[in-house]
Amino acid sequence: MNAPASLTEELLSQLQGAPLQQIADQLGTNPSQAQSAVSAALSMLLGALGRNAAQPQGAADLFGALQRDHVGRAAGSGGLGDLLGSVLGGMGGGGAGGAADGASILGHILGGNQQRAEAGLGQATGLGANAGQLLQILAPIVMAFLAQRAQAGGMDAGGLGAVLGREQAQVRQQGGVGGDLLGSLLDQDGDGQVGLGDLIKIGGGLLGGRR
Repeated sequence: MNAPASLTEELLSQLQGAPLQQIADQLGTNPSQAQSAVSAALSMLLGALGRNAAQPQGAADLFGALQRDHVGRAAGSGGLGDLLGSVLGGMGGGGAGGAADGASILGHILGGNQQRAEAGLGQATGLGANAGQLLQILAPIVMAFLAQRAQAGGMDAGGLGAVLGREQAQVRQQGGVGGDLLGSLLDQDGDGQVGLGDLIKIGGGLLGGRR
């Protein structure tokens, strides 16, 4: 049997076809560039969530947020494609499911690093200022996907934290744009290495306030 796909690969596969075309249209780019950018963004977001969930309290906060706000959002026949449509529709019309929702989730995932993440992603993928919009589109999708996976797998907070921890390690190991961006975010003090000081700073600001 083949090794199980990473969460990033699994989610990216669910967005192939029409959903990816919708994202490309929203960003004003072509599907090839959109795919590369989505792949990098998903790696960064899931890797950051892995760091958030590395401590029991972070895993518990994330699990609680998934149970409270995201279970069932991708459960319809259209799955994540339908959710993407509602996210993009909300962005166009200012609905609650669009930009505001995505921005709120991003604030919890990335904390004070959100601008750094957007700038790095924009530069690395050629999206420029549209990188922030892409992250806002993907944030609710990532959370709904994780809620779906946790529910289907019967995971508790600890199980979710373990799965995300493995994902973070895999993203860092594989490198590429997503791995480099994640490494940059985790290196808070700019010394090129993720040390104890960085982890203390990271642990203090992630998923805070979502009680």
